[in-house]
Amino acid sequence: MIIYPVLTKGDTIAVTAPSSGVDKGLHPILKEAVARFEQNGYRVTCGNTAWTQDKAKSAPAKKRAKELNEVLKDETTGAIIPPWGGELLIEILEHLQFDRVKEKWILGYSDTSLLLLAITVNTGLATAHGTNFVDLRGEETDKTTAMWERVLQTATGESVVQYSSDFYQTQWQFDNPTPWVFHLDEKTEWKTVSGSKEKVEGRLLGGCIDVIHHLVGTPFGDVKAFQAERINGEPILWYFENCDLSTTDLKRCLVQMKMAGWFDHCSGILFGRSASNTPVENYTAEDVYKEMAHELGVPVIYDVDCGHVPPQVTLVNGAYATVSVDKGKGTIEQFFKA
Repeated sequence: MIIYPVLTKGDTIAVTAPSSGVDKGLHPILKEAVARFEQNGYRVTCGNTAWTQDKAKSAPAKKRAKELNEVLKDETTGAIIPPWGGELLIEILEHLQFDRVKEKWILGYSDTSLLLLAITVNTGLATAHGTNFVDLRGEETDKTTAMWERVLQTATGESVVQYSSDFYQTQWQFDNPTPWVFHLDEKTEWKTVSGSKEKVEGRLLGGCIDVIHHLVGTPFGDVKAFQAERINGEPILWYFENCDLSTTDLKRCLVQMKMAGWFDHCSGILFGRSASNTPVENYTAEDVYKEMAHELGVPVIYDVDCGHVPPQVTLVNGAYATVSVDKGKGTIEQFFKA
């Protein structure tokens, strides 16, 4: 059974940094995001970890875990949205109190996706892979990113539809801010390995492959038990995005997951756009995608709106999704099915 929180206006948004916090020089953008959320009708509380950063983390592991545990068990918190991702969230997993987690949304991507996947697999609580807190500081929000709020307001038993973006951002321009934060300058095209239209459905699971593959073989990554006990053996529709990996790194991660049985009952794979996917010799990301489609015998869709090349749709771990792609355009409908 999957549990879906419901976000409502007036809820408290807790900003804590289970991975990286915000350097002092960047505190203004965190304050802008807080003000924007409050302007839009939410209460915001920022933990101490949100304001600190040293040695590739916001604070020592136990301090980060303690602050996160407090908001995870707080019944007055409607959502937890870290400022952004980072590098070393994995250090806190062994200190988390999974049995005390109360119903609330957790939203984010990058290193945060490690937390999202662990929470959903181990508790059955749906989590949301999407935008981070500081990227919602703009005066305006593009229509793809803006759907995070609509998705988190969806009730159990209902569904929500999202569409591929019109344009995506090819590079960050921090010295050239826009009212939308992002600079959407390149036409979006969702692609399929088959080269033709595809439709695939299943229970969504995934995240940033750089970090989530480290759950393989740990007590926090028992996907087989999740599939059998939480979703009644339904097929998993995996989604992945690549932050820093070369193509051979990417394939190693996927092979590891396959050998661990994560793809044993898989209906398909979605791969997000990536600014990495660095080819090794002439081995490209497209080669990896084709190999996975062949090895698993499932549809593979790529260059979707997911990950470090914004904007991105909001994908809910645990939700039942139907994804359709035709002529470069994509539609995803998520059913909040218990």
